[in-house]
Amino acid sequence: MSDTLPPCPKCQSEYVYADQNMLICPECAYEWDPNEVVVDEDAIILKDSVGNLLAEGDKVTVVKDLKVKGSSLVLKVGTKATIKRFVDGDHDIDCKVDGQGDMMLKSSVVKKA
Repeated sequence: MSDTLPPCPKCQSEYVYADQNMLICPECAYEWDPNEVVVDEDAIILKDSVGNLLAEGDKVTVVKDLKVKGSSLVLKVGTKATIKRFVDGDHDIDCKVDGQGDMMLKSSVVKKA
């Protein structure tokens, strides 16, 4: 069969069938339009201190001096960092800070570079 259908996005069942322009999974009863743009409902959406949308891999700069908890180190305004990933919690950005290493920062104290 040259026209293979994708597995179900919910349960990964291979027994998906087409009904007009919709695909249906007989195992979990999930229906979807294969031409529709998929939106990840679990994705974390963050904005920087001025309202720009942030993405993993973005370069950001610190907008105010920050004391680093547990040390005498201070991150100065303009310190650059690269976002590695987003996490749930108070400090919602896991990033690599230039010259300092890996740190967790709040999206409210950075600006997209």
